[in-house]
Amino acid sequence: MSTQNTALSGNQKRKMKSAARLYAVQALFQMEQSAQTSDQVVAEFLKHRFGAVYEGDEMVDGDIKLFRQLVEDAVNYQAPIDQRTDRALVAKWPIARIDPTLRALFRAAGAELTNGNTPPKVVIVEYVDIARAFFPEGKEPKFVNAVLDHMAREAKPEAF
Repeated sequence: MSTQNTALSGNQKRKMKSAARLYAVQALFQMEQSAQTSDQVVAEFLKHRFGAVYEGDEMVDGDIKLFRQLVEDAVNYQAPIDQRTDRALVAKWPIARIDPTLRALFRAAGAELTNGNTPPKVVIVEYVDIARAFFPEGKEPKFVNAVLDHMAREAKPEAF
C-alpha cells in the first residue's frame, strides 16, 4: 500500500469505492452500447474519467482495484449474474427487457455480491444510491432495492 493510500481518511476511501461502483455501472453500460471490450473501456475510464474535470467539477477518483474487479467479474460471470437477476425479476420482465442502465447496475452489483467481501446490505445501499443518481424522480430505486435484496439473499443467505 502506498503512502498516499494510507493517508486517505475512511470517508475518502468510502467515496472512492462509491465512485468505483458508479464508474463500473457506466462502463458496463458503455460496453453494451458500443461493443467495446472490458479492457478498452477500463483503459478509457482510467485515462479520461477518474479525476477528470467536467464543467468545473472534478470527478472523484475511484478505487481502481474495485473498479477493475467489478467490471471483470460482471463480464466473466455475466451468465450466472443475469440468471440470478432474472429470478429476482417478475416473469414478464426478464433482464433482456429492462432498461440498459439498470441491467448494467444489476451486473455490477451482482458481481460484488458474488465475489466481493462487502456486506450485502452495504452493496444494496450503494447501488440504490446509484439508481437514485440515474433516476432521481422515478420508482427505479425501490425496484433496485427489491431486486438486489432478492439477489443478495440468494448469493449470500448466511448474511441475513
